[in-house]
Amino acid sequence: MQKGMRLNDGHVAYLGLLAKKDGSRRGYLSKRSGDNTKWQSKWFALLQNMLFCFESDSSSRPSGLYLLEGSACDRAPSLPAKDSLEKQHYFTVSFNHDNQKTLELRTEDAKDCDEWVAAITHASYRNLATEHEALMQKYLHLLQIVETEKTVAKQLRQQIEDGEIEIERLKSEIASLLRDNERIQSTQSSAPSDDDSDIKKIKKVQSFLRGWLCRRKWKTIIQDYIRSPHADSMRKRNQVVFSMLEAEAEYVQQLHILVNNFLRPLRMAASSKKPPITHDDVSSIFLNSETIMFLHQIFYQGLKARISSWPTLVLADLFDILLPMLNIYQEFVRNHQYSLQILAHCKQNRDFDKLLKHYEAKPDCEERTLETFLTYPMFQIPRYILTLHELLAHTPHEHVERNSLDYAKSKLEELSRIMHDEVSETENIRKNLAIERMIIEGCEILLDTSQTFVRQGTCCKPACVWTVSGPVLYCTTKLAPAL
Repeated sequence: MQKGMRLNDGHVAYLGLLAKKDGSRRGYLSKRSGDNTKWQSKWFALLQNMLFCFESDSSSRPSGLYLLEGSACDRAPSLPAKDSLEKQHYFTVSFNHDNQKTLELRTEDAKDCDEWVAAITHASYRNLATEHEALMQKYLHLLQIVETEKTVAKQLRQQIEDGEIEIERLKSEIASLLRDNERIQSTQSSAPSDDDSDIKKIKKVQSFLRGWLCRRKWKTIIQDYIRSPHADSMRKRNQVVFSMLEAEAEYVQQLHILVNNFLRPLRMAASSKKPPITHDDVSSIFLNSETIMFLHQIFYQGLKARISSWPTLVLADLFDILLPMLNIYQEFVRNHQYSLQILAHCKQNRDFDKLLKHYEAKPDCEERTLETFLTYPMFQIPRYILTLHELLAHTPHEHVERNSLDYAKSKLEELSRIMHDEVSETENIRKNLAIERMIIEGCEILLDTSQTFVRQGTCCKPACVWTVSGPVLYCTTKLAPAL
């Protein structure tokens, strides 16, 4: 006959008291009895992956112990209506072993039930081991950073020591020169006066030669550095930064035109007595446009401040500020197709179409349409990725900004992949809107978002462009029959 398993009863009692004092979850739970006929109120305490059961919160020894390693805890479905008092806040602990009965528990509060389920689910040594492994990876990464910093600090200390040795050597040379100068002056005072002019000439020639040799040495040092790969890399890096500043200034100007020439005037028009467009449509078309403008104005001012401190250019902290706000771009991209659909629908209103053409005729727009300005933010993230790629190509691996720029590039590439899938859906609508503007009398069919752009070309008639979109052939001068 198989004997029962022995446990260290004293140590189990000690762990039970420790669970009552420092357990992650403690409190009364109702436990279904062994014969499944009634519920018994017990006081439970959870310590790591052990669930202790007490008769009450004043009991000094546990009445039961459940090892939760490998178990599963879930909320149970509601019981039949006749047992309505029990149908809420009911959960079970399954041990996934043969001949092991499921532990059935319930609480008096739904929140308390969810907290018990979450605590028991995470009470696993395997989870702790996984978290320990993740923490060890972070620790090793930080240890590598510390070792790198120690190496850099050691190099800097060595440079400082070399500098101090050089200073001491120069001081000794200066002291020796001063002694020689005093000796020469004392000799001159006792020498005949007719030799003074010759000595002055010799000193003047010596001073000229020393100056010439010093300038020659410095010129050689500077020329060697200018021709070095490091100097060439820094010149290209600075050129990339200056180009980035110009592109950012142009992008901020485009956003300024979008907000001030279209968004804000259309908001005012929506508040008029006979509005050609509603406030909801304005918000749908220009979602987050004003926020994106404010964000890039801040980014542009920070970039200008970095340029003013040239040749020391530190850009990583600017991207650290920009990255948390990139979800604004994701919302803009997701809404872009819908915004073009709303714009196409609004253009069917002749009053709105006339007002929009008036806005687009302003000199600031330079004959660009509203659709063009709405598309500019879609290409800004790829532009940043190319800029960071060029910066990293000319940034040394030991540079202090290398890791931060790599992280910013990876985040932007991840966002760009998401945006790419959503941009292709909006390209068809944008092309149809551009073609509709080319038709003199307009074409409401092209404003239908279900129309698909196929291709565009010229015909035999002068100044006539034909476009195939869906099943219909369009001309810039008139609408031709369906093909």
